[in-house]
Amino acid sequence: MRFRLTPRETSFYDMFAASADNIVTGSKLLMELLGAEPSARAEIAERMRAAEHAGDDATHAIFHQLNSSFITPFDREDIYNLASSLDDIMDFMEEAVDLVVLYNVEELPKGVEQQIEVLARAAELTAEAMPNLRTMANLTEYWIEVNRLENQADQIHRKLLATLFNGKYDAIEVLKLKQIVDVLEEAADAFEHVANTVETIAVKES
Repeated sequence: MRFRLTPRETSFYDMFAASADNIVTGSKLLMELLGAEPSARAEIAERMRAAEHAGDDATHAIFHQLNSSFITPFDREDIYNLASSLDDIMDFMEEAVDLVVLYNVEELPKGVEQQIEVLARAAELTAEAMPNLRTMANLTEYWIEVNRLENQADQIHRKLLATLFNGKYDAIEVLKLKQIVDVLEEAADAFEHVANTVETIAVKES
């Protein structure tokens, strides 16, 4: 860590941690969706929408702090990218839940639970990592593991697509389910974007 002569705005660390904790909330709602009866999904979607709005508020708070701070803990562009990528994760998770409800999906294809389990693990790792931005300590294992999880998510996604196109589902159902599994894959990609941004910050600060 290089020595600095000027004080740094430290509230960013708390805001990133709050944003990541909110993502954990979203991942738990995804897990809850898996075991819910179709009639209970609308209520889960409402809670996910509230979590997504909380995520938006957290992102806007970071941007406001960024625009009003003369000194920042690390590069402004990296702060913006990290906040945006965290926000993207919540957006994708909320979209997936909303699509399940809007499309009146009776049963999700086998393999979606594996997608969501990967997202839940990535959410936990991200929430654990954000406080470490203060010291840049113990972050290497985080981004390595999130990248491994994203590779796992890619494999799960490909298997899901193969399942959807095996002739078991009618064309309309394929379109509905494919959009849902694609959005969940985008959430996994967004976790990797967060990890890559953290790695970039750590390298610059070392």
